[in-house]
Amino acid sequence: QVQLVESGGGLVQTGDSLTLTCAASGVPFSMYVMGWFRQAPGKEREFLTAISRSGSRIFDSDSVKGRFFVSRDNTKSTVYLRMSTLKPEDTAVYYCAASYQGGSHVPLSEGGYEFWGQGTQVTVSS
Repeated sequence: QVQLVESGGGLVQTGDSLTLTCAASGVPFSMYVMGWFRQAPGKEREFLTAISRSGSRIFDSDSVKGRFFVSRDNTKSTVYLRMSTLKPEDTAVYYCAASYQGGSHVPLSEGGYEFWGQGTQVTVSS
């Protein structure tokens, strides 16, 4: 089982950049596909991006493509979400998640992830 802890959230202004960090512990990190999600008040949790075990494949949602970038460092058991050109509509709680599935499958929805962090709040002021 893997434990995930997000950090790096905060209050920023429109147009700012912010990098979130998700630190994993408990199992070999490279065994897990990692994803980032967010949930705004009153809305369902939204898939943002996912990265394969080796980091060679990345899948972005259309809502963040070109502005949000995921990366991972398996030597540090950490995945990052670099967010740029932030907008007020990016305000949400951001979660990282881990998926342990066989083969090369990369889940693009929350149902494909077994483990979740506690979330970190990102607030973008206008």
